[in-house]
Amino acid sequence: MRPLVFYISLLIAAGCGEANNKPKVPVEKETSEAPAPQQDNYATIGAIKTPEGFARAVAARGSFGEWIREMPLKKDRTVYLYNGTLKWNQLAQFAVFDISVGDKDLQQCADVVMRLRAEYLYASKKKGEIAFMDYNGKWYRWQIGSNREAFDNYLQTVFGWCGSASLEKQLKPVADFNQVDAGDVLVQGGFPGHAMMVVDIAFDKKGNKVYMLAQGYQPAQDMHVVVNPADAALNPWYAIGNDAIINTPEWTFKKSNLKTW
Repeated sequence: MRPLVFYISLLIAAGCGEANNKPKVPVEKETSEAPAPQQDNYATIGAIKTPEGFARAVAARGSFGEWIREMPLKKDRTVYLYNGTLKWNQLAQFAVFDISVGDKDLQQCADVVMRLRAEYLYASKKKGEIAFMDYNGKWYRWQIGSNREAFDNYLQTVFGWCGSASLEKQLKPVADFNQVDAGDVLVQGGFPGHAMMVVDIAFDKKGNKVYMLAQGYQPAQDMHVVVNPADAALNPWYAIGNDAIINTPEWTFKKSNLKTW
């Protein structure tokens, strides 16, 4: 049996920042704003409509882009915390993933990115590629095969010891933001930091490119596709544009924050 200090350390290390973090947003409140009205309910990521004049990029067979488009979405777009209470801000999400968040405050922002990466590799029988590094350079690799319960326990360990700061160190910079692709990550490592994953790409006939973002947040909560707060016509898609800044509902990134595996 591990000493109690291990579990205390695990909780301290968890989430968007690995130590002594404070969330950027206010502490969760007992009351919550109602979700913004949404005309359509989408069954999967791939069913979310593209902006007018755009069509989804062709996803290679077996790619993350193909896999994530089959990710089921909940009909109810309310975001709940790990303990079953409402997230204080119900205006950031466009759609909510139908995937577990767990009952501990572990699966936060960077953890969602790692979870999606690991689930894709697990489903694709690429288990040897499932590996995440903590801030001190220690690797956590999945080596037990197809035991789902053991895999879930492995993920809990990863969530405990890895976060935005370690993920930023692990990933490789994308030199040209125009090359953004599904599975890439916007990440600012810090205490706190934040990470979001690119989950879809679309083009128009002129070659203009848009992308869709998903996130978890702090405290641990349902992962969700975020709205585009700056462009209702594109929502929930984001245009690449000429601006070096990317404004998302709960975090501001620079284009230079884009990284890949």
